[in-house]
Amino acid sequence: MRLFLTGATGFIGSRIADELKRSGHQVIGLARSAESAERLRAAGIEVQRGTIDDPDTLLPAVEKADAVIHTAFDHDFSRFVASCEKDRQVITTLSRTLEGSERPLIITSGTGMGDPENGQPATEAIFNLSHPNPRIASELAGQVALEKGVDVRVVRLPQVHDTRRQGLISYYIQLCREKGAAAWIDEGTNCWSAAHVDDVARLYCAVLEKGTRGERYHAVAEEAISSRAIADAVAAGMALPTLSVSKEQAAAWFGWFAAFATLDLRASGVWTQKRLGWQPTGPGLLDDLNAMNYSEIPH
Repeated sequence: MRLFLTGATGFIGSRIADELKRSGHQVIGLARSAESAERLRAAGIEVQRGTIDDPDTLLPAVEKADAVIHTAFDHDFSRFVASCEKDRQVITTLSRTLEGSERPLIITSGTGMGDPENGQPATEAIFNLSHPNPRIASELAGQVALEKGVDVRVVRLPQVHDTRRQGLISYYIQLCREKGAAAWIDEGTNCWSAAHVDDVARLYCAVLEKGTRGERYHAVAEEAISSRAIADAVAAGMALPTLSVSKEQAAAWFGWFAAFATLDLRASGVWTQKRLGWQPTGPGLLDDLNAMNYSEIPH
């Protein structure tokens, strides 16, 4: 197949591109700069110049692709609501071009959208319309497209990691350096789910090749890693003290990150693994946190 991949030079997208090529697919990658375009060409990827700030610039590649995988996202979490609204607009534009065809559109969301709000892990069968995470805008746009006949499939992400990046935890690590300590909230029992980036890339390919219109898939290898365990691993790697912060102190200590630090984001990927035969094999989150070189993290 000929695939159009947004985010093709990103942390996850670049791994997806490699996996697609290994599976024999042709890849068109989105590049917003000449430097990114050159990197894609060097990797044997066709280039579509454009930016998610102007979704119409993506359409020439959509028109000649057999499927679209959308992973590009503006990761300025200090403006998270605006970033999620931008993603909604991109998905709306992509899906408009795909209406009337059978070409799949694979979009990206977060596992929190499957939260049943009863203390149990988030699951693929649930779409929680009342979830406070602004990323719900992505799935709402996908739902509108689905109702218009577009073959929309959703990949929900946990904390995606290797020894260089760990999703939101990368921002937590920077915060720990600034504060001079690794903190958790109250008892540190709220948990996050996770998966290694290479396993996540393989899942996107499985969703493309084996997925079904309207289904949601959780890229979850580890269901629940406590915030205290994460803080302990970061503290050990950076030789920092640890401390507990109350919920009342969270905003002052964590800043914008408090909105995420207070959440329990445990999620299950059991259904996805059975449905697609996807078996994660990569290192765990704590393994990668323990193996990473914290001195290489940009200040």
